[in-house]
Amino acid sequence: MGKSGQERLAALWQRGKDFLGVEYAILGGAMSWLSERHLVSAISNAGGFGVIACGSMTPDLLDGEITATKAMTNKPFAVNLITMHPMISDLIDVCLNQKVTHVVLAGGIPAAADIKRLKDGGAKVICFAPALILAKKLIRSGADAIVVEGSEAGCHIGPVSTSVLAQEILLHVTDVPVFVAGGIGRGETMASYLEMGAAGVQLGTLFVCATESIAHENFKKAFIRGNSRDAITSVQLDPRFPVIPVRALKNKASEAFQEAQRGVIARYQGGEMDMKEAQLAIEHYWAGALRKAVIDGDVEGGSLMAGQIVGLVKQEQSTQDIIDGLVEQAVDYLSDQ
Repeated sequence: MGKSGQERLAALWQRGKDFLGVEYAILGGAMSWLSERHLVSAISNAGGFGVIACGSMTPDLLDGEITATKAMTNKPFAVNLITMHPMISDLIDVCLNQKVTHVVLAGGIPAAADIKRLKDGGAKVICFAPALILAKKLIRSGADAIVVEGSEAGCHIGPVSTSVLAQEILLHVTDVPVFVAGGIGRGETMASYLEMGAAGVQLGTLFVCATESIAHENFKKAFIRGNSRDAITSVQLDPRFPVIPVRALKNKASEAFQEAQRGVIARYQGGEMDMKEAQLAIEHYWAGALRKAVIDGDVEGGSLMAGQIVGLVKQEQSTQDIIDGLVEQAVDYLSDQ
């Protein structure tokens, strides 16, 4: 007698479950202002793996957020650190002192020294790889797991789609668990990536309208109204000034970002700031614009970062229902084969 869909799913993501220490190998994408104690603990309590978005937090703020999250869940969760943060070393200290089990390094190529320090301190390190060559480099540097995120995702994105990245990387990276992210909104898609060799998946956009998400009601309504074509990428104005594209729902803030870029580029070219300072200025612009929309509910003047899968977000649901729905769809898909 063949295996049931439930047994097949359990076998397919066993490696991811073991690595994360969870019931379901589903990571919550780290979304600034949103991936805080309420949503992170809800994802972990529902059997997934919540991830705190440190973003531009100071070490003290991160320390408080980790403590608050621990008070709301006894399940594992991670912290996502931005590699270009000027206080990255202090943030790593916070994670190690708090005995955070997993740390995600994002927003650039992490320093091998940072990976080593985290690992020496007992944390497992997860890194993003937008290409096979980088995945191999990060594994040589000590990364314990890789996330491949395609251009369908929200927020900062690379140029290649999830389906292409999955084919490029999953067959060739087998020594560490690989999680797939970007454009995943149903359990069937999740299961198909697991069948290709993924250890699990990462979802962000799907959790924005979770009941436990602190996103402003206006922000959630914009998501529920939005469709896939509305989630567009920001335009890079000057090839000499690299700005990682950001995917968000089109609004007045999308146009304002062009002006913000022009201003920063002018200051960089005028010698007022160096490249790293200029890139940080762009990051701070986005963080502020995102807060305006997520927390204050200004959906015209703020940034509505969203993945293309936003078209599948049709209602507010509990985190538990979102995760249970994905698992049920995956089991049904695997049972039919």
